[in-house]
Amino acid sequence: MDVGVLTVPLGGESLEDALAYLSDIGVGAVELACGGYPGEAHIDRSHYLDDEDAQAELQALLDEHDLRVSALATHNNPLHPDEETAAEADTELREAIELSAQLGADVVTCFSGLPAGGPNDEVPNWITAPWPTEHADAHEYQWDVAVEYWTDIAEHADDHGVDVAIEMHPNMLVYEPTGMAKLREATNERIGANFDPSHLYWQGIDVTKAIRFLGEEDAIHHFHAKDTKVYDANADLKGVLDTDAYTEEVDRSWLFRSVGYGHGEEHWKDVVSTLRMVDYDGALSIEHEDSLTSSREGLEKAVDVLQRAVFETQPGDAYWAE
Repeated sequence: MDVGVLTVPLGGESLEDALAYLSDIGVGAVELACGGYPGEAHIDRSHYLDDEDAQAELQALLDEHDLRVSALATHNNPLHPDEETAAEADTELREAIELSAQLGADVVTCFSGLPAGGPNDEVPNWITAPWPTEHADAHEYQWDVAVEYWTDIAEHADDHGVDVAIEMHPNMLVYEPTGMAKLREATNERIGANFDPSHLYWQGIDVTKAIRFLGEEDAIHHFHAKDTKVYDANADLKGVLDTDAYTEEVDRSWLFRSVGYGHGEEHWKDVVSTLRMVDYDGALSIEHEDSLTSSREGLEKAVDVLQRAVFETQPGDAYWAE
């Protein structure tokens, strides 16, 4: 495993400056956004796709700073009921898969997307309960839409030798591990998780158990190192389904935090150890969304914690067991 960074928080800097900075603080891998909600500040798909010269320039820049690309990121909603919105997200995802193969990154991170609750609805609908029964019917409809779409994407990904790593995210159809396993089973093994624990913490999901559950099926294709803190003073009163703005920190039931500020270093060492148990050996890609600190400080503190948690060598022989 190596410590990586999703470079979106550094989007105001040139790619060269961002890579130089990340290399200086000990980062070994970068996840580069190329569409959707993360934008494309550092990777313009139209510039790099099918352009070997541009790709060679990018690789030379990465080599100069001793960095590799862990994944390309394009988080959007290809299942959106608005056809234009869905088509744009679909193009972003398909082209990201093609570019990922050409760059040798071989992983694309994304969302599952979220359909409407029925064929005549105009907005996505996140179903969280099966009653009244029209909600159960809507959820069944959504899964039919999703399986049809993702079966096609899974074949596209397989054609290009790329893994699609879906972030389990509330307000998307796949937001927890059993839903992730369901979509993978309905498609193929190219579909797996971009395992982001931050969204699982506030749902009350045990992160190491979830790693074991998905890891035993080789279903973790990428990992986001991102923390969350639940603030009981608010959560005990209003629960964790919180619609207050992320910038209303004092009123929220939970906040995204820099690694180590939601759960301590011992927990993160347990996370890393559990990932090793299930043979995950990719990047721990830091996603900074902590509103209580700046991007650089948040990234640097996260790197500091993770560098003490990751293993740099392969396990040796268990001589004591012989």
